[in-house]
Amino acid sequence: LEHLDRGDAEPARSARPYQAWAAVVTPSPVSRPMLEVADVVRRHGDAFRSTHAIDRSAARVMGAITACRTAALGGHVERCDAAACGFTRISYNSCRNRHCTKCQSNAARDRLAERAADLLPVEYFHVVFTLPAPIAAIAKQNKAVVYGLLFEAAAETLKTIAADPRHLGAETAATMVLHTPFV
Repeated sequence: LEHLDRGDAEPARSARPYQAWAAVVTPSPVSRPMLEVADVVRRHGDAFRSTHAIDRSAARVMGAITACRTAALGGHVERCDAAACGFTRISYNSCRNRHCTKCQSNAARDRLAERAADLLPVEYFHVVFTLPAPIAAIAKQNKAVVYGLLFEAAAETLKTIAADPRHLGAETAATMVLHTPFV
């Protein structure tokens, strides 16, 4: 097993013998979606940036997604030490950005499973609160204040309506998630 990091001239040899990792390097079909978010960002990112004003954090996310698991982030080469085998696999490093669907898919699946285990056997409702376009434009410049107000207003609205006996007549709980566009 050899590891090549970006900029390394010589690979470092692993002390693990071939038998210890033979199952790991056995070629198997890897299911990859036909189109990934990174493919879209690579193909259309420049055009998008030229027609939309995006902040630095969004630009960094787009850059990380574009570079994810490419030679730009370095990687390593795994080679079988057995003379007859010669199997080689190149693995590129991931960006580990919290917005990258490729890097966070396993973590998201694990979080979803953990949350599903916490669910009570009751009905759940999905409610969406959307900011009007003029207020969304203000939110770009003042995210903490505007989104804080949105969460407060949404929570108060849910509590008020749910407490009304004509609706639920109950005290409720809510999990709130902020979904924002790239811009």
